[in-house]
Amino acid sequence: MQRVAAVAAGSVTVGTGHPLAFVMGPCVIESEAHAIDTAVALAAIAKRVGVPLIFKASFDKANRTSIKSFRGPGLVEGLKVLAKVKARTSLPILTDIHEPDQAAAAAAVVDVLQIPAFLSRQTDLLVAAAKTGKAVNVKKGQFLAPKDMKHVIAKVVESGNARVLVTERGASFGYNNLVVDPRAFPMLRELGYPVIFDVTHSLQLPGAGEGVTAGLAQYIEPMAQAGVAAGVDGVFMEVHEDPPKAKSDAANALKLDLVEPLLRRLLAIDNIVRANG
Repeated sequence: MQRVAAVAAGSVTVGTGHPLAFVMGPCVIESEAHAIDTAVALAAIAKRVGVPLIFKASFDKANRTSIKSFRGPGLVEGLKVLAKVKARTSLPILTDIHEPDQAAAAAAVVDVLQIPAFLSRQTDLLVAAAKTGKAVNVKKGQFLAPKDMKHVIAKVVESGNARVLVTERGASFGYNNLVVDPRAFPMLRELGYPVIFDVTHSLQLPGAGEGVTAGLAQYIEPMAQAGVAAGVDGVFMEVHEDPPKAKSDAANALKLDLVEPLLRRLLAIDNIVRANG
């Protein structure tokens, strides 16, 4: 299978020979103003720290625990918001798609199409994303071994698109729990494509709340540090200025005012890793 050491996503390139990249933003688009304000704040932090940033937010969270949970503004209105974020900040944009017929519309606005972990084996969705020509970030299913991702990657590559990113986000371990095996990072890297670590989703306790997903946000810092020390190409973190009030993944989001010091720490670790080969 073809190997691709680095993948371009708008103005940011993720992979070998390029700086540690960050994918950050709120779990879901809560409002136009909230998305823009968060993106502007994150862009300013990334500029101060000197790291590349891709802004992420979902127009729909189709796999919420409860039917009563907030899902987002939907495809049409959500893409309008993301287009405004891009126009305001010039940041590359990443968003999830859940159905094949969403791929083309989303690709007209965003730079990276993300395949949610629960959908990582959905062939029609992977093929539709691939055919847009945009970078495709596939989250490893919580039910998959790292080596199993070779078949997922092949579905995208053999559909004519080698611009693949692979994201680790934990594996199911008993009831309502996820674990991250540090061996997964080199195992995924051996598949030949850039590897991203989704820190905040790895700290979910799926369904452990009362109709919501619980989480362990207090461990974001050590988990992120461990992933960077293991040599990942990018770090994915959901960010909110007031996590308890977030409309999705409130229990495992990073507070906005903690972002800059953490990025500086992660960059320092990454510099050590790179200096030692």
